[in-house]
Amino acid sequence: MVKSNKVIIIGAGISGLTTAYLLHKDGYDVTVLEKNDQVGGSIETMVEDGFLFDRGPNSGLETTPIIAQLVEDLNLKDELVYANKEGNKRYILRNNRLNALPMSPPAFLRTRLFSGKAKLRLFAEPLIGRSQDGYYQSVAEFVKRRLGQEFLDYAINPFVAGVFAGVPEELSVKSAFPKLYALEEDYGGIIKGTIKSIRKRKKRKEQSKRTAKMFSFKSGMMVLPEAIANHLGNRVKLSANVVSIKKTGDGEYGIAYKEGEQNLTLLTDILLLTIPAYSAAELLGHIDSDLRLHLRSVYYPPVLVLYLAYNKANIGQPLDGFGFLIPSKENKSFLGAIWSSVIFPNRTSEDTASFTLFIGGSRNPGFVNEPEDTVVKNAKTEFEELMKIKGEAVYTQKRFWPKAIPQYNVGYVEHENYFDHFEIDNKGIILSGNYRGGISVGDCIQNAEKVTGKIKNL
Repeated sequence: MVKSNKVIIIGAGISGLTTAYLLHKDGYDVTVLEKNDQVGGSIETMVEDGFLFDRGPNSGLETTPIIAQLVEDLNLKDELVYANKEGNKRYILRNNRLNALPMSPPAFLRTRLFSGKAKLRLFAEPLIGRSQDGYYQSVAEFVKRRLGQEFLDYAINPFVAGVFAGVPEELSVKSAFPKLYALEEDYGGIIKGTIKSIRKRKKRKEQSKRTAKMFSFKSGMMVLPEAIANHLGNRVKLSANVVSIKKTGDGEYGIAYKEGEQNLTLLTDILLLTIPAYSAAELLGHIDSDLRLHLRSVYYPPVLVLYLAYNKANIGQPLDGFGFLIPSKENKSFLGAIWSSVIFPNRTSEDTASFTLFIGGSRNPGFVNEPEDTVVKNAKTEFEELMKIKGEAVYTQKRFWPKAIPQYNVGYVEHENYFDHFEIDNKGIILSGNYRGGISVGDCIQNAEKVTGKIKNL
């Protein structure tokens, strides 16, 4: 039995903060320990010289009612913004030309993004049987079998790069895209499953990522974690670096941490870690050496986020979309670009446009061995050519993430199963964060509700 309602949470990213908020709302005594001097984790917003640069996640999808609940409870309605309608249009690069991703059957038939052969191949999808590979199937294997090579090359490959900064040949379809995997397992195919699963989502009051509204805040994504932290007040301790976790003789956990020059300790029955897998490995490895191996095996590739702004008068490409993604076959030095100032307001001035480019990921982790100036120059040159830009950038900023997004690679189910096993064997310790249950802001918020329920049932 749990002796108290006290919960210690390590990590003040969106996962930890949302869980803390939900637990506090239900009467739990929560304390959040964050080693950095600000909250948010990978959510960072920078404002400089009139430019707003979200250096991590630039938006979220409203896939769960909890997001609206947070906005309401935290009085963020005036800050909340939804993506402009222009943001519905997505481009994919093919043969050095930007092609709009078709979003309807008529548009699919007209598009030049896919050949006639590829379009005909798609209509055969309902006739394809289930895979025998089960849990150990890559996204590439799944898509090639069900939809064909060309659809993999010019739809899924760039999409995977845009979401995970990953490559479909390495990612597990079951772990990275569980809902896609479930369409085949539960309904026998993607098209049939998509139609039949709509009713189930409506009953759960959930939105699919394809139809959910994209949101941000006028002052950037940092608004949300900062608002939660402000609501929690002194329950969130910044610059609190946890150095060890130990089991006590009476079943509690002792958390030793440094706050400035002070060495402090907290005792709790319930401990939630929402820090990256590699950080959790260092704190929990002495409790379970196999857990350390699983946590250290989660791969986080490096990503450089590059923010550029130009005078609109110098841009030849119509700014009528979310941005574009680049298939690996196009051999560019960056993964894609978001047209930041088209999607949300307050990102730049009226006469300029701002863009966010992504470099590296699992597709090209070796970029870290090149001079950063060269990496930036190559991406910038290619971007300006594709966007028909003639003038120089009026503002440039960047953020390097040495370990960016956890990759749910083939075999990831073994990690997931062991994490569950560890929690059973070590009652009171819960592992959370974007390496469990999804990497997006919406996934993390939705999983926070599940973790809250798990804690209540301890």
